[in-house]
Amino acid sequence: MPNISILIPVLNEAESLEILLQQIQSIHWATPDDKPVSVEVIFIDDGSRDQSWDVMRHLACNHSRVHAIRFRKNFGKAAAMQAGIERSQGDLIVTIDADLQDDPAEIPQLLKKLNEGYDLVSGWKTNRQDPLSKRLPSWVFNRLVSQLTGVQLHDHNCGLKIYRREVFDEIRLYAELHRFVPVLAASRGFRIAELPVNHRARKFGQSKYGSKRLIKGLLDLLTVSFLTGYVQRPQHLLGTLGLVAGGLGSAGMAWMACYWLMRICWYPDWPPLHQRPLLLYSLGSLLLGVQLLTSGFLAELIVAKNQNDSSSYSIRETTKELANRNNP
Repeated sequence: MPNISILIPVLNEAESLEILLQQIQSIHWATPDDKPVSVEVIFIDDGSRDQSWDVMRHLACNHSRVHAIRFRKNFGKAAAMQAGIERSQGDLIVTIDADLQDDPAEIPQLLKKLNEGYDLVSGWKTNRQDPLSKRLPSWVFNRLVSQLTGVQLHDHNCGLKIYRREVFDEIRLYAELHRFVPVLAASRGFRIAELPVNHRARKFGQSKYGSKRLIKGLLDLLTVSFLTGYVQRPQHLLGTLGLVAGGLGSAGMAWMACYWLMRICWYPDWPPLHQRPLLLYSLGSLLLGVQLLTSGFLAELIVAKNQNDSSSYSIRETTKELANRNNP
């Protein structure tokens, strides 16, 4: 029996929760072999200040497969998702926003795509029902993520996704990393797919999007780019930057030495060495290069000291597991 956990982070969405649950319960779940599907719904109240928790508690009391988690304050969507993941029972995990803009009727299509051999399927809001002030920054952000990480998705930030639990056995969410799960999963070798999904206009509440969120997203993109590209080899990044800075500084200092010699021998009217800005720039660049190289060596020592045998790779399955499945 496939088990599916549907995680719904909530922040001031009291009006939409009961409607969303009704739409989820109306879904016709079908599997390739027509096996029954066990579905649980987990609401996570991320510090709502309206009646969201009262609605969630009411729904949980009246539906045995509905559960609710309440935070003491707003910790962010990534923390809400992580709390839901840790308390879920499903082999498959679905995330969906609580504002009714994501259509729960699309979940079976995501499940069907997942069963084609993928580990994560992300929704793609092809006909996004949002104002241009949200769509344009989102388009720019998605292009940046795809270019910098190599994970080519049209909509990294779509809230509607389905995952195999194995993805979250190796990835822990914090800060604002929930929007980068496909990137983090791809870096571990999980198979990623994208599927167009229906997107609806907002009916209740207010958008949580703002300029602060965009800035945080760009900073987190730099973090994810480093984590996925250099977490096991920080010296490749820091050392490269250090060699470039040190090389420029050394070249500048070499020219300053030649300048000093030519001034002494042939051009006494040239300004003295300490009045040349290039001297300060070269010295600063040289010192920066040394610091970056030193930081890279220290980072390599930290990685080597904390390296676990299983953290540098991801195992999909073993022959022993296959044998156990075939001979229960």
